[in-house]
Amino acid sequence: MVQLFNISVKYGDQIGIKGINLEVNKGELVYIFGPSGAGQSTLLRTLYLDLIPCEGHFIVDKYNSLYINKSDIPFLRRKIGIVFQDFMLLEDRNVYDNIDIVLEISKTPGKDRKRKIMKTLVEMGLSHKMNRMPAELSGGEKQRIGIARAVINEPLIILADEPTGNLDSQTAVEILSIIKNINEKGTAVMIATHNHELPKKFPGRIIKMDKGEIVSTKY
Repeated sequence: MVQLFNISVKYGDQIGIKGINLEVNKGELVYIFGPSGAGQSTLLRTLYLDLIPCEGHFIVDKYNSLYINKSDIPFLRRKIGIVFQDFMLLEDRNVYDNIDIVLEISKTPGKDRKRKIMKTLVEMGLSHKMNRMPAELSGGEKQRIGIARAVINEPLIILADEPTGNLDSQTAVEILSIIKNINEKGTAVMIATHNHELPKKFPGRIIKMDKGEIVSTKY
């Protein structure tokens, strides 16, 4: 479903990732560990073409990074849900509108938008807070909204970059439990994290990176 072939990315003269070969299958849960600057975030950003490979290519569903047209990149990104460490919510919009903007950008018909949003809010346990502003939410609630935005278009894969980095340990487990439930329904998940407790509670493949390269893989 997701395949990377000898992917390398540079920032000027600095290597972000180098020679990455990786395959992620439907419904797989993959953790990516490594010291700061090892390339975990770069790898995730490359998969939604926020960064462009200088070598190699990757395939997500029917999209090949070698041949994709600029106009097709938004369609590639609909196959990918993204969860950020710092939530990335729009502070001037309420919970409902923070989710709706994803459907607006993807040109989802208006008649389907309310149904999708309400269904997702119920799944996140936040339907009662749909009119709240981000400043009125806890960190865990903000991340649930981040997850809601990531899954609203029913992606093939979720890329989560330190999704529990700003949360206490109990809330981190709650958030990973939500992500794991989504994963068990068939959505692949890649999580870049420094929290080594998460795989103990929610087992998955463990990839370790260092200096932009994959140095080990453990199932």
